[in-house]
Amino acid sequence: MTTSLILTSRRRPDAAPVLKAVGEIDMSNSGALATALEDCPDQVVVDLTEVEYLDSAALSVLFSHAGHVEVLATALLLPVLEVSGLTGVVRVSEVPSTAEQGRRDGLHERDEQRDGGDI
Repeated sequence: MTTSLILTSRRRPDAAPVLKAVGEIDMSNSGALATALEDCPDQVVVDLTEVEYLDSAALSVLFSHAGHVEVLATALLLPVLEVSGLTGVVRVSEVPSTAEQGRRDGLHERDEQRDGGDI
């Protein structure tokens, strides 16, 4: 059975190509990631911020393309990327997940409400 993975590509405003992955990346679908990266001849940003799981097959693909990828990941995946050694050969940037950002935004709103009210 193939695990759900959606890959989309776009360009950032600075024209850098971005390959966004959504879902899980494992042995059943890592070939699709490899093919998508092979189709990107230039430096590419691999956005893993909506990836919930990746296994050694996914890491292998990222290692084999280390010469032309930069990775965006949330705190969920960062330990796996560090332990595997990928952060030593690829630039990996941590980005807050949408849930983390929502919690932060909620905290800021509550703080503003508390600070702005009369006691």
